[in-house]
Amino acid sequence: MKTYTVNELAHIAGVSVRALHYYDEIGLLRPAFTGENRYRYYGEDELLRLQQILIHRALDIPLKDIGAILDAPGFDRLEALQRQRERLQEQAKRYSRMVRTIDRTIARLKGDRAMKDADLYSGIVDPDKQAEYEAWLIEHHGPRMEESIEASRKTMSAMSEDERAAAMRELEAVEQGLAEGLRRGIPPQAASLAPLIERHRTWVGSAWGRACTPQAYAGLADIYEHPDFRARYETIEKGFADYLTTAMRAWARRQEG
Repeated sequence: MKTYTVNELAHIAGVSVRALHYYDEIGLLRPAFTGENRYRYYGEDELLRLQQILIHRALDIPLKDIGAILDAPGFDRLEALQRQRERLQEQAKRYSRMVRTIDRTIARLKGDRAMKDADLYSGIVDPDKQAEYEAWLIEHHGPRMEESIEASRKTMSAMSEDERAAAMRELEAVEQGLAEGLRRGIPPQAASLAPLIERHRTWVGSAWGRACTPQAYAGLADIYEHPDFRARYETIEKGFADYLTTAMRAWARRQEG
């Protein structure tokens, strides 16, 4: 049976040696055995388990939950792979629709072809994911959140295409400005970030269709702990999810003082 050292497995799997050591420490991925030279060695079963760990991570499942899934008495690796393949196929179809929508929008903006307004959103919103997200918000923040979601939906629907585009450009500018603060090592609590934070709060109020008070803004930071928000912010800059929520809470506390 072919075996791999930590360095070899890290290389072929595209992960860091430190990650493999950490998986060992928390009991998520143990080596097949440790040699007399004290090297860890991994065999086929460990390679397949690591594949499952990485697939689950790619599907946004937290590490703390992956071990329970893989070690459950009824876990079947083949069945899991088949389910994951089906899920990824659905995502691939959706991404393909999104690419077509983007291509049509680019053509529309260049004046090359007409496009219905409703088609601007084809393939972008995943109804199941949106419903799951809204249910999470209501569960964690109470029934009044349902009213806020509906009000926000109406506000965004009432915007013209140009207004929505301008709003998204403003949000991108603010987020990139704050991410630059992270890159430059500016503490998220720094008062120098206040102008950007206030622009962000103003944007939120516009999306809500009502004023965003400091208290509500601090509460929004709690909402941003949702995995979908965190995943989105981490694509802007590594560590940005925590940076943004810390900056929001720090700004809100200063207003109270």
